[in-house]
Amino acid sequence: MKEVRVRFAPSPTGYLHVGGLRTALYNYLFAKKNNGKFVLRIEDTDRNRLVEGAVEKLIETLKWVGLDYDEGPDKPGDVGPYTQSQRLDLYKKYAEKLIADGNAYYAFDTPERLQELRDYQYKNKLQPKYDKLALKLSKEEIEEKLANGEPHVVRLNVRSGEKIKLNDIIRGQVEFETDIIDDQILIKSDGFPTYHLANVVDDYLMGITHVIRGEEWLSSTPKHILLYKYLGWELPEFAHLPLLLNPDRSKLSKRQGDVAVEDYRAKGYLKEALINFVALLGWSTSDNREIFEMNELIEEFSLERVHKAGAIFNIEKLNWLNAEHLRKKPAEELLSMLKEEFKNSKYADSIPDDDYLLLIIEAMRERVSFVREYIEKCPYFYERPTGYDEAVIKKRWKDDSQELLREYVGRLKRIENPQKEDYEKILVEIAEEREIGKGRLIHPLRLAVSGVGIGPGVYDLLFILGKDEVINRIETALTKISK
Repeated sequence: MKEVRVRFAPSPTGYLHVGGLRTALYNYLFAKKNNGKFVLRIEDTDRNRLVEGAVEKLIETLKWVGLDYDEGPDKPGDVGPYTQSQRLDLYKKYAEKLIADGNAYYAFDTPERLQELRDYQYKNKLQPKYDKLALKLSKEEIEEKLANGEPHVVRLNVRSGEKIKLNDIIRGQVEFETDIIDDQILIKSDGFPTYHLANVVDDYLMGITHVIRGEEWLSSTPKHILLYKYLGWELPEFAHLPLLLNPDRSKLSKRQGDVAVEDYRAKGYLKEALINFVALLGWSTSDNREIFEMNELIEEFSLERVHKAGAIFNIEKLNWLNAEHLRKKPAEELLSMLKEEFKNSKYADSIPDDDYLLLIIEAMRERVSFVREYIEKCPYFYERPTGYDEAVIKKRWKDDSQELLREYVGRLKRIENPQKEDYEKILVEIAEEREIGKGRLIHPLRLAVSGVGIGPGVYDLLFILGKDEVINRIETALTKISK
């Protein structure tokens, strides 16, 4: 049985789109599931759209999310080079073969003539396609024009009246009429191939067995099938992935939100959450499970369970998955990540010690969705409150709150090195003696030490801050809070 070989072939035009990440991920999962090879190929033949440094950034992003390719620009294999601009002689060779066999031809049309043709077709409601005028040139005329260096392209010679059938792994049987297929340009006037020729030549020479790509390429597939046929090559299998959609079902675009993987990384999303989320954009398991690690995705993945319909990009679900993956991480890993966050915070010059941060991590674990929220959601662990939430004062600060807090401070002062249970024991004793609910003291106590009305368990809060700090904060609050 032939070894499975798949590829991810992005253009270095800026950033890695989340749709591109999904394509790369599905290719990677399919390869790993089938003990195959995952190839990275850089398609840089559109010279007008190249962005400086984009290749390096793309490779770095793929490595960050854990999509380790087996062959690529920086991992040479037997079928390189893996950058298309370094393979121009190959495209020229096969273009010349197509021409020699009558399956492609030189076209010398000027831009003005092509624009006139388009205008005429538009005006007369005709399908916009090339009119094959160049095929009327004699061999001698062609040779003369080439010898004179006249600008030209190479076009695919599509015969009319034929049907092209495709059995797509995801979409099933798809049929195309050649009458509506244009004579696609294969080699541009600058000598560079278009996507269509380059990708077919490369897929064949690189031994690609399965072409897994976005739905937007489905309409181009009949041209690719013709190229395989004209070159006498065996077809790979095709699988066209559903579109990614905004919640309003429009095509996912930067106008409605972030679409670059780098943007999500910068915002603090975990790579595990992003991979998990992207995997579910158009694919699901039979039991509708939602939380996966990479090794579990490899085990479960199949192209047969990829949906035909467009997939909604739901940011709320990504946020939920980020929180779930964050909670699963060991405390020591979170500690390392949190210390990195501190370096970019206003507390960069006074990062607490590890033991203190580990206590905060456990206390806040169920209350955060991003690592940065271990700082943003509980600043009271790192600095004393400078104010107190007025809404909480109005609702929770009662006539006896000052008296209860003074009592609490008095009893706390009598305990040496109090543990978490001691903070609770004092509060319970006071509540029982005064025959009041514990909340009567818990709420003003939390407000006094944190300045807010919500947070981790109040006994965790007090124990982490420590006896002296708690006493200091309560005494300060008693002088500042009145109702």
